[in-house]
Amino acid sequence: MSEHSNIWPLWEVFVRSSRGLSHVHAGSLHAPDAAMALRNARDLYTRRNEGVSIWVVPSEAIASSDPDSKGAYFESPQGKDYRHATYYTKSEGVKHL
Repeated sequence: MSEHSNIWPLWEVFVRSSRGLSHVHAGSLHAPDAAMALRNARDLYTRRNEGVSIWVVPSEAIASSDPDSKGAYFESPQGKDYRHATYYTKSEGVKHL
């Protein structure tokens, strides 16, 4: 929690709209605990039965990369082209690749 004890922690809400799909970030909310965060998330983000599963995660538990460093962070290191399928050639006689 923050320095003010009367402020509830921030929770990130992820909703899965139907079975087989991935959870998608739906938004954020403040709640005193996980149980209340789940109830509030249900009320705020699935009003029209658009969800089958909800995850709530304390915002402080999420670590992320810096969007401004995406080039250096996501580019393949020099000399490591073998990590990509484009490096390999297709074998003769293999029709399904």
